[in-house]
Amino acid sequence: MRLHRNLVFATIDALSEIFNEGSYADKVIEKTLKRDKRWGSRDRSFIAETTYDIVRWKRLYSEIADVKQPFKREDLFRMFTVWAVLRGIELPDWPQFAGTPERRIKGRFDELSKTRKYRESIPDWMDELGEKELGADTWTREIKALNNQAPVVIRANRLKITPKDLVAVLAQEEIETHNLKNYPDALVLKERANIFKTKAFQNGLFEVQDASSQRVADFLDVKPGMRVVDTCAGAGGKSLHLAALMENKGQIIALDIYGNKLKELKRRAKRAGAHNIETRSIDNNKVIKKLYNSADRVLIDAPCSGLGVLSRNPDAKWKLQPEFLDKIRETQQQILQQYSKMLKKGGKMVYATCSVLPSENQKQVEFFLNSDEGKDFKLLKDEKILSSDSGYDGFYMALLEKK
Repeated sequence: MRLHRNLVFATIDALSEIFNEGSYADKVIEKTLKRDKRWGSRDRSFIAETTYDIVRWKRLYSEIADVKQPFKREDLFRMFTVWAVLRGIELPDWPQFAGTPERRIKGRFDELSKTRKYRESIPDWMDELGEKELGADTWTREIKALNNQAPVVIRANRLKITPKDLVAVLAQEEIETHNLKNYPDALVLKERANIFKTKAFQNGLFEVQDASSQRVADFLDVKPGMRVVDTCAGAGGKSLHLAALMENKGQIIALDIYGNKLKELKRRAKRAGAHNIETRSIDNNKVIKKLYNSADRVLIDAPCSGLGVLSRNPDAKWKLQPEFLDKIRETQQQILQQYSKMLKKGGKMVYATCSVLPSENQKQVEFFLNSDEGKDFKLLKDEKILSSDSGYDGFYMALLEKK
């Protein structure tokens, strides 16, 4: 691989913004890729993948390079050098790479790789918490899996097409996909590509949605004609899946505290041809109270640490703080206590998170069931999805029934 100056410099600029200004990696990369219209798909993919790689391995690379935050420009070049040497990429004769100590870099890598927190490049507190909650062996396997680049998985929109037909349609646009066993609507891309530019996407034939996330709507056991409330709908990936499972019959009320996310959901629903979704912004408690005892099904896809999706959001490792976890656990329990009141007697509710920590998952459900509000509920089943077992996002879901 030959390194091109403008691509390397664009990567360094992106890293500076992510590390020193606290910007979100996906937004920075999106902006960076628009910088030069002459860049082809290979150039773009170099910038995106290299930036994500160095973000993912920040702790390990900065330790090897012996640099500390905030990173100066020469520090970022030293980290880039570590990345290149460990990948066997020949460094060009630029002043930034003069006198690169290749043997020292490789030796330091071997030495640091003996310790999990450096090898997997995570903060001390996260390493300690993961081991405490999951046990040393499971955590070691899980954090290794969460450092792999996430595959691109899409969900065929059955309101418009079957997964089998979607494979053929995408093949005509030179996008190769294959079905995923045990995931009825999922296809995985053989190679990463910009699928948002395809006609198939613009015509609403599919949505990008991780395989584990696709399990949640199925888990809720919906039927056409039901009244379903998606309480933390966000931009609506699961609402859209529910609409397809309900064949556009019945009503899905999509709630969120962020109005801009619901606007995006409306756009997505229109493209998908999902006509049974109604969005409501939670701007006061009345919105929730009006729905008490009215829903056949309630989905609580609760806000969480996001530790199960580190493979697609590697910068979350550096943004997440232990204090946030304490706050989010409180929020999760408040949401469970309050939103569960929307369910009719005999109705079913799913509590789900994209976290692998029992304190955000099983323990929250146990606490709820032992509370006044939860005494009328029983746990029908729950499922814990580890990335190390599935190869996809880490997830948790519990199905509860109101007696």
